[in-house]
Amino acid sequence: MPSRLRALALASSLLPLLAACGSNDEPQYVDRPVEQLYNIAADQMNEGRYEQAARSFDEVERQHPYSQWAAKAQLMAAFAHYEGQKYDDAIIALDRYIQLHPGSPDVPYAYYLKALSYYEQITDVRRDQRTTELAMQSLDEVVRRFPETTYGRDARLKIDLTRDHLAGKEMDIGRYYQRQGQHQAAIARFREVVDKFQTTTHAPEALHRLVESYMALGLVEEAKQNAAVLGHNYPGSPWYTDSYANLVDPSVRAPTEQKGFLSRAWDSIF
Repeated sequence: MPSRLRALALASSLLPLLAACGSNDEPQYVDRPVEQLYNIAADQMNEGRYEQAARSFDEVERQHPYSQWAAKAQLMAAFAHYEGQKYDDAIIALDRYIQLHPGSPDVPYAYYLKALSYYEQITDVRRDQRTTELAMQSLDEVVRRFPETTYGRDARLKIDLTRDHLAGKEMDIGRYYQRQGQHQAAIARFREVVDKFQTTTHAPEALHRLVESYMALGLVEEAKQNAAVLGHNYPGSPWYTDSYANLVDPSVRAPTEQKGFLSRAWDSIF
């Protein structure tokens, strides 16, 4: 019995310590009016405390899920994650908002902010471009769903930059294969740029690299055809000058009366 009493006494003496630990780890729940909670979160946003702001906006929804402030707080929590460069958290929050409020007038902004969350993560062309592809898909969705809005117009501009980035990745890989003497693999990459990204800044170089690779394989006619397209569409380009020097053949320039399919197609673009 004495030993049991001592054990009970020891256990009771530990209870205050356990309670103290619990109070330190988990803040005590405090019920507040929705306007007060929202204003606290907004002040934290203005002060640049984005992580705290996101939690505070989440608290608005948690304490007042059926109020008119709840949906706005969801969107603001996503914006706080975006401003704090927590892009994955922002995307998750935005997907949830879009799913719960498909008819909201703020849905176009939610789609746009989601696209920006991918766009801001676009990295160097030497890295994996999965995020760039997701940015492209999300930006295209904004343009498709909301073409006449400010978000749609801005998304179109960012699509051009994203396409240029993807083309840069293909060029980087193609140049690597070319340096390694793997010209067939290089041609496949450069052809991808010419076929899919002909409106980007990388198209002239891609044509020039095709000329180089075909010449390295001894395929002179194929080299001439690509040089002709390059000369027709970019006659003043230094890439054409280099290609022409490689071929040393005046017949490379494409006669205007004998344009190939690709040249005619590019005429409608440029």
